[in-house]
Amino acid sequence: MLWKGRRGSGNIDDRRGLGGPIAIGGGIVGVIALLINFFLGGDTSQLQQLQQAEPLTEEEARKEDELASFASVVLADNEDVWHKIFQENGSTYQEPRLVLYRQGTQSGCGMADKAVGPFYCPADNMIYLDLSFFQELQQRFGASGDFAMAYVVSHEVGHHVQHLLGTTEKMAQLRGQVSQEEYNRYSVMLELQADFFAGVWAHHAQKSKQILEEGDIEEALNAANAIGDDRLQMQSQGYVVPDGFTHGTSEQRMYWFRKGFETGDVRQGNTFEELSAFVM
Repeated sequence: MLWKGRRGSGNIDDRRGLGGPIAIGGGIVGVIALLINFFLGGDTSQLQQLQQAEPLTEEEARKEDELASFASVVLADNEDVWHKIFQENGSTYQEPRLVLYRQGTQSGCGMADKAVGPFYCPADNMIYLDLSFFQELQQRFGASGDFAMAYVVSHEVGHHVQHLLGTTEKMAQLRGQVSQEEYNRYSVMLELQADFFAGVWAHHAQKSKQILEEGDIEEALNAANAIGDDRLQMQSQGYVVPDGFTHGTSEQRMYWFRKGFETGDVRQGNTFEELSAFVM
């Protein structure tokens, strides 16, 4: 991705130097198991504070600072795209803030923890990101490349867009009204729409700024494939339980990102189409 020398976002809350508690969690599996619960204000009492984050070496700090700059540029690109889309549809885009932290920090949805992974909190309109997640994404799941990281950030911005559109609130109203299996199905639709919105961002950012290099879209699709529910379940437990899906299969995640990128049309991203209450 061509990003150096371009504008970074002013909506960065850098807490990396503040230290903070870390928590017992499930690694990347915790991302899938806890993300929806966290950004919808669920119970976070299972998280236990353990210790302060250890300082980085000079080389680690340099690499992390470059990742922070990269994330800031991706956020700025998202701001430009979504301001334009909202304006074209007669509305105003409200920008989220991106919190960069190391190992643990407090969010409006409870404890943000390295084990949980990136998430969006609608209670404070903030995206929470421990930059070490990108290293785990590359080393543990083989999803390398800067555009894989851009996909992760833009997916979380997609959740912010859902919050602005009222979709997240409708999801929250379903909690306790349907079975867990049914709620998981809606959660999958929510996540796939965020993947679609990430693709929409890539479409418009490329159109306006020519940000893509050869292989970038493949990097994003590889990341979507790496964190599909079916693949993660197979890796962690050796079998797949579709009723337990909360984010979608690898195939679904790749499909919706690709559709967003190819069309650039937010009207084609209604993953809740069969439910009239969720029609955008």
